[in-house]
Amino acid sequence: VSGGEDEIQQLQKALLDYLDENREIDASLVFSRKFYIAQWFRDTTMETEKAIKSQKDEDSSEGTHHAKDVETTGQIMHRAESRKTFLRSIIKTAPSRFRIFK
Repeated sequence: VSGGEDEIQQLQKALLDYLDENREIDASLVFSRKFYIAQWFRDTTMETEKAIKSQKDEDSSEGTHHAKDVETTGQIMHRAESRKTFLRSIIKTAPSRFRIFK
């Protein structure tokens, strides 16, 4: 799935770049760009919570805790942090809307 993650992030970045480049044509694109970033951040959090809850439910039904499950939880958390780091980097590198012309 790691290849899939890279592709998703590339598509997200392409969409955000497109929205940023065309913001002067349509002011609502600034809002759209911020909305997508916030929505993807929220989706990542929700998916992570759902996956961890699902694992806990499986653990309690089995009555035992396997090392494999701990590793999977770690992988879920790592993937979520990777996604959030990517989204934070997009926010930090967003060009300023107000540019100074010389």
